[in-house]
Amino acid sequence: MKEARFYTKADGGVQCLLCPHHCRIKEGGRGLCRSRECRDGKLYALSYGLPCALAIDPVEKKPLNRFMPGTRCLSLSCTGCNLSCRWCQNSDISQVAPEEADSTVYSPWDIVEACLRHGLPSIAYTYTEPFTWWEYMYDIAALAHEKGLKNILVSAGYVEKEPLKELSPFIDAANIDIKALDDSIYRRFCGATLAPVLENILTMAAAGIHLEITNLLVTGLNDSEEQVANLCRWMVSNGLQDVPLHLSRFFPRYRMMEPGPTPRKTLHSARDVALSCGVKTVFLGNI
Repeated sequence: MKEARFYTKADGGVQCLLCPHHCRIKEGGRGLCRSRECRDGKLYALSYGLPCALAIDPVEKKPLNRFMPGTRCLSLSCTGCNLSCRWCQNSDISQVAPEEADSTVYSPWDIVEACLRHGLPSIAYTYTEPFTWWEYMYDIAALAHEKGLKNILVSAGYVEKEPLKELSPFIDAANIDIKALDDSIYRRFCGATLAPVLENILTMAAAGIHLEITNLLVTGLNDSEEQVANLCRWMVSNGLQDVPLHLSRFFPRYRMMEPGPTPRKTLHSARDVALSCGVKTVFLGNI
């Protein structure tokens, strides 16, 4: 546990300023991400130093297909997410509090040392929403940067400007998951909003971070040619036509056990749409 950054005092507690939710947290309460708690008038990051998942992955699994291809990375996660996507693939660790998942104590140096010991060139902050454990990610990333390691962010991109600005100098590559270019889908199915995600993607691009974008095509929800075209036109109109786009296949999970998996033909059609809109590199995932 460590005192959190990005909050202010509020009546009877604090207000978290890490992400656009701006949770007002009463004494003894927690934010929507479940991992930040008000104690004695201060906000604490409960999952600091308590990763619930550690693995060695191909960097392509993040997915990043144009950043250090053929290498492996140390993948790291703590519990927590500030979205509540009904189809979450990792709900057993993203939609729970730190005490509800198995974890092991690892200091930032422990993580960096493990990466060096295994000869891995990069660390990926992944599986859940890394911004909900910003303090831990930041401390690891800064130390990793000193040791010549690369830092990879895998995120939904739902964070405020200042936390992103402070972290960006240490992030070398990011895969950002856009749920749909449709604010109503974000609000209804993810408990969030679209605009901050798009703004943060452009901020990362301007900062020189290597970007790749993922779009999970959920059957009957965001998999129409119109939905795909809207996303791709936004990318092209904002100068992101060279950013690799990963169109990923949906499988029933968590609170969305219906409909069935995305038909393969839908993904192939979506790739054709993306290419016709001007996106230069398209990958199909989960097939």
